[in-house]
Amino acid sequence: MSGFEVRDLSVRLAGRQVLRSICFDAENGSLVALVGPSGAGKTTLLRALAGLIPSEGGMVFAGVDVRGLSVAQRAQKFAYVPQDDSVHWPLPVRDVVALGRFPHGASRPDRLSGRDLLAVEQALDVVDLQAMADRPVTKLSGGERRRVAVARALATQAPVLFADEPTASVDPHYQLSIMALLRHQAREGALVFVVTHDLGAAARFADRVLLLSDGRLEAAGTPDAVLSSAQLADVFAIDIFRCEHASEPVIVPWTAR
Repeated sequence: MSGFEVRDLSVRLAGRQVLRSICFDAENGSLVALVGPSGAGKTTLLRALAGLIPSEGGMVFAGVDVRGLSVAQRAQKFAYVPQDDSVHWPLPVRDVVALGRFPHGASRPDRLSGRDLLAVEQALDVVDLQAMADRPVTKLSGGERRRVAVARALATQAPVLFADEPTASVDPHYQLSIMALLRHQAREGALVFVVTHDLGAAARFADRVLLLSDGRLEAAGTPDAVLSSAQLADVFAIDIFRCEHASEPVIVPWTAR
């Protein structure tokens, strides 16, 4: 298959076992949501898949062991949106987004090729940041900076996109637009991994869901199969309200057990 094949992936950090024997497949052209309680290992799994931290077990992308990729190869194949996307220099938004072209040979934001410039402008367009393109990123709100981080990743035009809580601190309009954008990227052929605490977003936008708890993969499959009332009660200790609207699933955490 094309995409990721993960077998018995384990991660140990600072002497503590964080992930244990994770196994799953993820095909190109799909959006995969990683859900689970805080501390379940979602961010660790995302970073391990991107080759950013040491891990054990089998982890293959497009037939190639991720650990065998050079730093430059990983930078071209994998785009990463971290939880902490702080920028401490007053760079214009456009220049920050242009950093996504560095894996393709760009050396400075003001020395981009025509292809690089097109990728940056397209990324600014899709996250609705053209009006802010010349503003210092340090003057933006937290939600606006999240959109800049997503745009920077999109500018990379990598076949795999890892996004760690991309809608955190973002208002409802852009929560929906960012998730719709990430689903669109998947429909265009990318493989998109999204860490989220929003069970409703996972149910509505994801093709597959990985449910983690205490460093283990409790379930993997379609949103309907994984985000069942019984499994969410067991993992999150909550009862949910479930219905449909406009032929799409709706899940709302309702009561804590």
